[in-house]
Amino acid sequence: MASIDLGKVLDKAWADKSVPEVLAAPVSALKGVSDRQGALLEEAFGIKTVADLADLKYVGWAQALAALDGAK
Repeated sequence: MASIDLGKVLDKAWADKSVPEVLAAPVSALKGVSDRQGALLEEAFGIKTVADLADLKYVGWAQALAALDGAK
C-alpha cells in the first residue's frame, strides 16, 4: 500500500483534504506550484487538476525512463 505525507507535497490549505478532493483540485494545490504555473500547464497541456497532471502521458513516459535508468 502506498502512502505519502500530504503536508510535504500539498499547499497548506489542501493538506487536510481527502485524496479525491486533492485530485479534483487545481495543480496549484501542490506545494511549489503557483497559480501562474498552473495557468501555463493548462495553456500548454490542458491540465486543470492534480488528476489531469497525474494522467499526463509525458509524466508517465518520464517516470518510465527514470525507472529504466535507475534499474541499471
